[in-house]
Amino acid sequence: MRRVLMAVMAFVLMAGDVRSAEVTRILVGFPPGQATDLVARLLADQLGPLLGETVIVENRPGQGGSMALASLSQSPADGHTMVLAPLASLVVNPHMYRTVGYDTFKDLAPVALVADLPLLLVVNPSLPIKSVPELIAYAKANPEKLTHPSSGNGTLSHLGMEVFKQRAGITILHVPYKGSPPAMNDLMAGVVNVAMDTVTVTEPFIRAGKMRLLASAYSKRVPSFPDTPTLAEQGFPEINLSAWLGIVVAAGTPKARVDQLGAEITKVMQSQKMAEKFVSLGAIPRDLGPKEFGAYLASEDARWAAVVKSSGLKIE
Repeated sequence: MRRVLMAVMAFVLMAGDVRSAEVTRILVGFPPGQATDLVARLLADQLGPLLGETVIVENRPGQGGSMALASLSQSPADGHTMVLAPLASLVVNPHMYRTVGYDTFKDLAPVALVADLPLLLVVNPSLPIKSVPELIAYAKANPEKLTHPSSGNGTLSHLGMEVFKQRAGITILHVPYKGSPPAMNDLMAGVVNVAMDTVTVTEPFIRAGKMRLLASAYSKRVPSFPDTPTLAEQGFPEINLSAWLGIVVAAGTPKARVDQLGAEITKVMQSQKMAEKFVSLGAIPRDLGPKEFGAYLASEDARWAAVVKSSGLKIE
């Protein structure tokens, strides 16, 4: 009897070791240090103990985040490979690029919406502009003078400004850059004049007086700048812009695994500790599970397909 008990205990211990040895990967389609990468690492640290697994982050940059999703679509549908994907790679790139190597709704399964990265509207402080109405008036009086940078064609910093320009009835020349850092450097230098980008990117420059903040382009005032009104408060109630981030897995992943991941990620997002860490990154936690995120994804896809079509932007 004693030998049987020892054998059973050994089996249990071995099973525990196997479980703890399981590795789950979160792929990120951007280099280390960017906002999506930082959010992924915070999530991985908290999610691992809840799952009883080792959760690691792997960076797979390329094509505005789409390379990671293309890789996921070819991965085993077991829920041990996830992608923390931004709005652009899920619902903009498929409408803008000739091919991205995946179909968001056929090859991927939604797990959770985890964060918003709100956009802010800023200008070079040398401009005689201190409010959104003043920006619109200046742009109309100087139709060929203002330029706005973006972190690249089709990024939210590009398309967000296209939405604002259309609603405001103004013309501002778009200048695409390869990433936010060079775009922000030229904005500070006055090479370009007005921009939209995330709190993460713009906050240090605003605090240093190197950019002037005009509005939050988000649905509400952001925690970092609670005294700054939204575009909605300044006459544009339909504008709500954030580079949201969501977790997806390969289509065909067992529902039990998807539900498990969704439930544990929701726990992480609802924790006060995580909320505080996200605010320090300029992010706002979200906690939509698989079904709710799926519905949100469909609505956002329709929204941004229309924006891309109206912009006329196509990339080979």
